[in-house]
Amino acid sequence: MRLVRESARFAGLFAVTALLVFAGCTKIATSDQGGAVNSTLKQVLQRGTLRVGDCLTFAPFGFYNKAGQPDGYDVDLAKELAKQMGVKLEVVNTTSANRIPNLQTSKVDVVFCNFTRNLERAKEIAFTNPYVVASEALLVKKSSGIKSIKDMSNRTIATVKGSTNGDEVRSLNMQVKIQEFDSSEAAILAVKQGQADAMIEDNNFLAYQASLDPELTVTNEALVPLEYNAFGVKAGDQVWLDYLNLFLFQVNASKLNAQLYKKWFGSDPRFPLNPQY
Repeated sequence: MRLVRESARFAGLFAVTALLVFAGCTKIATSDQGGAVNSTLKQVLQRGTLRVGDCLTFAPFGFYNKAGQPDGYDVDLAKELAKQMGVKLEVVNTTSANRIPNLQTSKVDVVFCNFTRNLERAKEIAFTNPYVVASEALLVKKSSGIKSIKDMSNRTIATVKGSTNGDEVRSLNMQVKIQEFDSSEAAILAVKQGQADAMIEDNNFLAYQASLDPELTVTNEALVPLEYNAFGVKAGDQVWLDYLNLFLFQVNASKLNAQLYKKWFGSDPRFPLNPQY
C-alpha cells in the first residue's frame, strides 16, 4: 500500500510540475488582451464622441447648410450611428485625397465620403459592406452638345484629387485632357465657367447637382461598372468593422437607408446593395 501511495504522490507532483512548465512556455490570454480592448469601438464609447470624416463639399452626400452646420445623406447616417451608440457626433470635413491618411493617423474613427471599395485601397484600409451604389456619367452644360463620352475627344474632363475617376478616364484610352481639382465644388465650377468641358462623377451626385442649375445636364450612360460605396475604417480593427456592418444591416433591414436616400436624391435607390452574380 505504501508503494502505491508513493507512486500516486510522485505522479501528482509530476503532473503539477509539467503544468507549471507548460504554463511558463505558453502565453495565456488575459482580460487586457484581444481586439476588443484596443478597438475603435471601445475608444469611441469611452470618449463619448464619434468622429466621422465626411466630404462636406459633395452635396447631397455632405455639405454645410444655411445655418453653417454639416448636412446631407452621409451626415444623416452618421447622426443615426452616433444615436445608436449613445455618443455625440463630430463631423470632420474631409477631402477625397485625405480620406485614407486621416484614418491611418486616427484623426477620424470612420469615413463616410462616397468611398468606392477597390482592391488597391483595401491594401491600406478596410471597408464595410456597401451602403449606396452608383455608376458614373458626365456633368456638362446643355449648350455644350456633349451627349456621351464619345463626344469628349480632345476635350477636358474635370476630376477630383484622390478619387478613382482619373484612372477610369485613362482606361478609356481616349484623347482627353484630365484636369484635377481639390473638391467637387471646384470641378463643378470649372464646368460652369468653361474651364472644363465635363466632370465625371457618380450619377446620383451629378443628378442632384444638375437639379440645382438649369444650364447643366447629365449624360445618360454608365461609363464604368457599378461602384459599391462603403464606410472606410482603419485596417486591422475587426471589432469596429463588425459593429459597423451590423449597423448597416439594421438601417437597411428597417428601410431607413432607403428612406434617407429618397429624401436626398428624390428617388428610390436604383441598384441593389447585394447583386446577384
